[in-house]
Amino acid sequence: MEPPFPSLGEALAARAAAHPDAPAVGDGSRALTYAELDRRANGIAAAIAGCGVAPGSLVGVAVQRSAAVVEAICGVLVAGCAYVPLDPGYPEERLAFMVEDAGIEVVVGDGSAPLPASAHRLDVAAAAEGAPAGRRAGDDPGLAYVIYTSGSTGRPKGVCVSHRNVLSLVAAAARCFRFGPADVWSLFHSCSFDVSVFELWGALLTGGRVAVVPDEATVDPAQLVALLARERVTVLGQVPSVFKYLVWEAELSGLPPLALRYVIFAGEPLDVATVRRFLDLRPEPRPEIVNMYGITETTVHATRKTIRERDLRPGPTPIGRPLPHLEILLVDDELTEVPDGEVGEILVGGAGVADGYLGRPELTAERFVTLPRSSGRWYRSGDLARRRSDGELEFHGRADAQLKLRGYRIEPGEIEETARRLPGVADAVAVVADPGGTGEPVLVLYCRPEPRGRVDGAAVRAALARALPHYLVPTAIVAVERFPLTPSGKTDRRALAADYRA
Repeated sequence: MEPPFPSLGEALAARAAAHPDAPAVGDGSRALTYAELDRRANGIAAAIAGCGVAPGSLVGVAVQRSAAVVEAICGVLVAGCAYVPLDPGYPEERLAFMVEDAGIEVVVGDGSAPLPASAHRLDVAAAAEGAPAGRRAGDDPGLAYVIYTSGSTGRPKGVCVSHRNVLSLVAAAARCFRFGPADVWSLFHSCSFDVSVFELWGALLTGGRVAVVPDEATVDPAQLVALLARERVTVLGQVPSVFKYLVWEAELSGLPPLALRYVIFAGEPLDVATVRRFLDLRPEPRPEIVNMYGITETTVHATRKTIRERDLRPGPTPIGRPLPHLEILLVDDELTEVPDGEVGEILVGGAGVADGYLGRPELTAERFVTLPRSSGRWYRSGDLARRRSDGELEFHGRADAQLKLRGYRIEPGEIEETARRLPGVADAVAVVADPGGTGEPVLVLYCRPEPRGRVDGAAVRAALARALPHYLVPTAIVAVERFPLTPSGKTDRRALAADYRA
């Protein structure tokens, strides 16, 4: 499947030439047409070139959520460079590490991020107003972006993703969805989280409009619901643990008429109870609920599953089938395929597989592998799945997700799923904590209550003791209104474990 354009910058230019006055992006206070976005991106590209930055270089983007972050990303790509998102909300130490590790000399920003003095800063607003004399990538534009993900050793690693990877993703998704110029996509996620890539380019490459969700609306469900209604958003991407807050708001305050055609979940196992509650709140026609499994190293999304009524039951999360540009193998520890019906590690191959990790050849060789019986490179995900008799996949968690406590292997998902079925418990997260670093770790279950409800810790623990082996029964039950989130919007289990006090 050949992408229609060699680079994202050229795809944007073609769209701007064909539909110059079509709306491209807005943030509630400012809106840009495709022609305006392309012109401002070229102005930024010219400013980058004026700094002596060569094509193929890595350029930082440190811009708060607004139309300007879209301009900055497009400008870097039009300049023939790759962008490295530097989230202004990240700690100064992490930003400094990323700038040094990526060798970033120029950052397109708005002054909101605590960047090291070594990085030359280009003001995004001033650069966008400059003369549009940028240069576009050629036949082989190479990298589009480098996104840093957390490493198991604690050292973040940069994943190198090409223009071809992104173009192939959107071309493949277009064969599975009915996206078009009438669609409005929410840019809900931070550009440091790769789901944003699909939100941005899924819209721009199909002629849709990007509605940038401001920071405050990402943490205030009432503001988010109002934005979805006001902007007539048709494509909404969500992490399941965040979507729950939107459903809570809908239950408490009512759900206004929405234009949603698709709600696309990614990043975490599907929460079927929340999806059911959301659909019960929605009159017909209801949006299509899609669960997508994906990995940063295979360019955002790898599988697609439309969720039907029969899928809304407890158990392993259904993730469907690979997108058309990818293949998935399930293998054992020896990288030998397992029979259908057995759980194996997910290997992903095809046009979405990234180039590898920035400056980490040994890690790249470990995770991006070749197989003697097949061509191309495959990414070892570390995730587990089972292929059912109908050919669809169901997700079975991480190969390394087990918690260990006093010699027992503990699957947190089993505890959490059992707790979610208890009255009054909306969600639950199990962690092993070592309060005070005493060397006496304990199993702790954090529970979030139902709206207007409360969690009875003693009752929850007693119920779990009746349903689970003794070593899976938490020592402590802690009620919380919200779970902390990582920068990518996932539940921050490490923060919960670190915060526990006996």
